[in-house]
Amino acid sequence: MENAILVGLNLNNDENIDESMLELSNLATACEVSVLHTIIQKRDKPTPNLYIGKGKVDEVLEAITTMEADLVIFNDELSPSHIRNLESILKVKVIDRTVLILDIFARRAKTKEAMLQVELAQAKYFMPRIVGLHKYFSRQKSGTGSKGPGEQQLELDRRILKNRIAKLKRALRELVQIRRTQREKRKKNDVFTVSLTGYTNSGKSTLMNSIIDFSTTHLEQYVFEKNLLFATLETKTRNINLENNHNFLLTDTVGFIDRLPHHLIEAFKSTLEEISEASLILHVIDASNPNYEGQISVVEKVLEDLGVSDIPIIYVFNKIDLVVEEKVFIKENSICISALNGDNIEQLLDMIDALLFKSIIKTKMLFPYNKGNIYSELKENSNVISTLYKDDGIEVEIELKKSLYNKYKIYVI
Repeated sequence: MENAILVGLNLNNDENIDESMLELSNLATACEVSVLHTIIQKRDKPTPNLYIGKGKVDEVLEAITTMEADLVIFNDELSPSHIRNLESILKVKVIDRTVLILDIFARRAKTKEAMLQVELAQAKYFMPRIVGLHKYFSRQKSGTGSKGPGEQQLELDRRILKNRIAKLKRALRELVQIRRTQREKRKKNDVFTVSLTGYTNSGKSTLMNSIIDFSTTHLEQYVFEKNLLFATLETKTRNINLENNHNFLLTDTVGFIDRLPHHLIEAFKSTLEEISEASLILHVIDASNPNYEGQISVVEKVLEDLGVSDIPIIYVFNKIDLVVEEKVFIKENSICISALNGDNIEQLLDMIDALLFKSIIKTKMLFPYNKGNIYSELKENSNVISTLYKDDGIEVEIELKKSLYNKYKIYVI
């Protein structure tokens, strides 16, 4: 296990700096790094050469020596020159918040798509940082004006990385096409989708499992859940069937975090499209977090970047069992729950049901006995309230989607 010193720059008296540094510490823990000490400097802007002031660099160096640290993690994304200059003074590895998040994603990725997405994000991050990887090479031109060995090596590395990025993009495009075809098929079949979104570790996977418990069909469909940042990266989709025979697809997507690297958002764009194509969004919020309002803003900014504007949202204030002092959560169309204890999950499902199926049509139909296959289809995909076997056929009172109503409206009585 590596031992790290955390360094943060408090620009313009940022009131959320302590929360941000705590989050950086949790990220380090998720990456199996032991945090020994945290150092924060107040400044109006970063310094050009070292990001923090020279005096603070000396303080970091003293902490490294005293505590025998072998890693320094900065809370902001550093430029290649910052990293190079800091490492030459501190004599230990220096990384930034972006590298830490990329490393966590690399550890958590399990499916082929997630692995490709993470590798693409890493490649894009390291592309401008190739300079400095070959410090032992001369980057000066030779006496005849030709390129020196260092410059040749850098160009070779760039070309290899560019080719790898192109290959990763091609592989992802193929997977994206499969995902989009699946979405189009769901749209064609008029299948409702509910997407879980929220800050990382807000309890999305736990909520998904709680909702699965209330589904009439949930054998061996539980998803992995753990009290850990970015515990899951894979998009999980489960079919939820309610007691009134209303059904929808529930999708869990990757969680967000403050200063989520741009390369990751770009790489995971195909996965995040699941949110923008949803019929309803459940924005899961950790109500026990003191900075829950800031986390809501982070998620809403990402949703805005994804072009999500006209999709209904239910604000789900989770972990209400951990809230010590009484809070008033002011958000339209919201509910307080405990996904872990199952508190108010039924009420949440009632809200989902009311929003998704508000356009449902209730009617009576009569099917001739030789059209029993239609009755079977509707019984499987709609809510049959009552059935009466009459001389001239099967009379049903039924709730069904508009697409099915239009398909079989000639049987309406």
